Amino acid sequence: MTATDRPSGTSRLMVTTETAVSTPDRGRPPYSIVVPCFNEISSIEATINALSEIASPVDAEIIVVDDGSTDGTSQRLAEIAGSRAIPGLRVVHQGVNHGYGAAIGAGVRRSRAELVVIIDADGTYPCERIPELVNAAQSADMVVGSRTEGKNPQPWLRRFAKSVLRGHCSWLVGERIPDLNSGLRVFHRSAFDRFSKILPSGFSLTTTLTVAMMRNRYSVVFIPITYAERVGESKIRPIADTLGFIQLILRTGMYFAPLRVLAPLVTALALGFLVSLGYDVLVLDDLTDKTLMLLLFVMNTVLFALLADMIDKRS
Repeated sequence: MTATDRPSGTSRLMVTTETAVSTPDRGRPPYSIVVPCFNEISSIEATINALSEIASPVDAEIIVVDDGSTDGTSQRLAEIAGSRAIPGLRVVHQGVNHGYGAAIGAGVRRSRAELVVIIDADGTYPCERIPELVNAAQSADMVVGSRTEGKNPQPWLRRFAKSVLRGHCSWLVGERIPDLNSGLRVFHRSAFDRFSKILPSGFSLTTTLTVAMMRNRYSVVFIPITYAERVGESKIRPIADTLGFIQLILRTGMYFAPLRVLAPLVTALALGFLVSLGYDVLVLDDLTDKTLMLLLFVMNTVLFALLADMIDKRS
């Protein structure tokens, strides 16, 4: 079945191809597997076949979101969906590349289950671990496949950058985060929907979701998994994505922990004020404009931090 939808307020077309579910029961599936996909012609068929072995026995649904692929992935997905060989498979074709986070959001909105699994289409994550993560999600708000088991094939520079950001976010939420942005995780849709308005459309969706849920004291469980070499070419843009990642971390911090984010700035300004005040009193025997300006900066920053924290608590 093919349908063309035109969302209100936009001229972009979204074509949804859906196969029939294998059983006549159209009730809610036990969980939905959302697979964001962009130019993954080398791995998408193998990924779908592996997921089908997991999903078919329990009548779970698989939603593949093709995010404007240009390498033949769209055509291959249309063939797979058209053959009806994969029970419970639904394919969403987005004519324009909106981004990794937008693709996940599109899949979650179309999911029929309360439990949602997300997994990348590049063959890096172990599909066979999904049932274990789903079982753990029965007593947790989100279960993350933590890539801490075995050797990590990512370049050392990327691992270093992620470790710095992971440390920052661990400090932000007040507890250790083993894996900040794993692309294999299970969460309750109700929790995802709560934060949907602040989730970005790019690669940082998983990071934002992790920080948002942990900061708001949702139950987040990390289960170690292996991480394989990706099939095909990476979509990461090192400079642009790193800058956007840092910007997102700061913005997320202001959303959920403004006092923690602004505390270092307040401390630095307060130390500067005390040093300047000491110099004025002990050396110059006078109170200079510089010291008064530092005092004003300290007071304004403290008031801003308290106001931001008050807004955070009320919302």
